Amino acid sequence: MPRLLCCLLPVLLASIAGAGAQTYPPMHWPVRDGMYTIRNFRFDTGEVLPDLRLHYLVLGQPHRDAAGHTDNAVLLLHGTGGNAHSLLNPVFSEVLFGPGQPLDITKYFIILPDDIGHGESSKPSDGMRMRFPHYDYDDMVRSQHTMLTEGLHVDHLRLILGTSMGCMQTFLWGETYAHFSDALMPLACLPVEIAGRNRMWRYMAMQMIRDDPAWENGNYSAEPVEGLRGANDLLIIAGSAPLHMQQDFPTRTQAESWVNKTLDRMIAHTDADDFLYYFDASRNYNPEPKLSGITAPVLWINSADDFINPPELGIAQKLVTRMRHGRFVLLPISEQTYGHGTHTHAAAWKNYMVEFLQETERK
Repeated sequence: MPRLLCCLLPVLLASIAGAGAQTYPPMHWPVRDGMYTIRNFRFDTGEVLPDLRLHYLVLGQPHRDAAGHTDNAVLLLHGTGGNAHSLLNPVFSEVLFGPGQPLDITKYFIILPDDIGHGESSKPSDGMRMRFPHYDYDDMVRSQHTMLTEGLHVDHLRLILGTSMGCMQTFLWGETYAHFSDALMPLACLPVEIAGRNRMWRYMAMQMIRDDPAWENGNYSAEPVEGLRGANDLLIIAGSAPLHMQQDFPTRTQAESWVNKTLDRMIAHTDADDFLYYFDASRNYNPEPKLSGITAPVLWINSADDFINPPELGIAQKLVTRMRHGRFVLLPISEQTYGHGTHTHAAAWKNYMVEFLQETERK
């Protein structure tokens, strides 16, 4: 999977085997699978799903303080089209999870969920197709909270870190469950309604699928390839970084060859109805009016080469002042930034995270 697109594409990883107590080779973290089913989950639209399945991975062991509350749990939230495996990507996990690293799994209890509509959790492609409830980000956050409290018996979080879509969910967590987490770390998003160019390219991607006659209103017998090709064309542009694209593919032949191979891979692993649902889930996202209600410390990081959240809008610098304990960091374009996908390249922001964890540690 190209490193530039790790936030927006499903990350297809091999099964992960356990490793020794202190040594974790690349992609061999000792993860444990879990599945929690919420009965009769009611979505914000009023639709009800009798059994909402939520899949998750965990690393480490939970710890409870003297009062019996979990004090070392960390919730890691993936991006649009990703899954619980997305943040096991070596450029993220190898930088953060090992001994002595910021999220050392011998100290922290790491929770990586598959969101509604993603991975092994309930989704349209399971059979309901376009009859699946039209979930939104609020539904995702509410279901995550239920899974944590009822399924994993986690009643408090040390940190919520979210990437892209997970970044947006992190702001919603801070507003909806203000005292549930000691700290919030949203990466690569803006806490405003998705409008302007951001909504336009998402809308165009969805329309390309809907306008493909092969889609058949979601009841296709074979994937609408032309619609998916156009939609994924836009994903490549939105998720890429010009500096690395130019360096990695300096000739026309190399650039075109990479596009063809990448699109073939993306199309082979994308379901059209699932795509429409997880892109449409952002339709009513807008935490801006309630930002002042976020009481937990916030470390919010974007990168200057992010097509989806361009810094010239000036939104972040303005809105961070509405949060009681908010700090915004804009990473300058460098060899360490990868456009929107910088959120997964932990080396670019690891030092900020170390400082933030120290600042928010309970005394």
